Amino acid sequence: MKLHATQTQHYQTVTAYDENGVEFNAVRYETSLIVLPEVLPMAWDLNQFDALTTAHFETIAATDPDVVILGTGKKQRFVHPKLTVALSAKHKGVECMDNQAACRTYNILMAEGRKVALALILETA
Repeated sequence: MKLHATQTQHYQTVTAYDENGVEFNAVRYETSLIVLPEVLPMAWDLNQFDALTTAHFETIAATDPDVVILGTGKKQRFVHPKLTVALSAKHKGVECMDNQAACRTYNILMAEGRKVALALILETA
């Protein structure tokens, strides 16, 4: 799905997504990413939801977001709270949703000026 451009183009904005990848400012990615509004997308060493560990959430916590949107792939899944302890300890929320909803929600929160992190799992076989 292509999304319309807004005044947020100097931030990392989702401009399109499909089942195999996502575009930020018209640059396509097909691997898992961590994205914050003012930082270029960072590769996230993860290719399956079931491979999530506490270390993955420690990586996100190091970016010090206000809230984390976790895109769990093609369908919404929930992580066990023990995995997100690094974020919970800092009183940071984690919202789990499928990748399409995660992309839309990230754009809304980013446009509102929130320091949101999008942790997007793009699953590969």
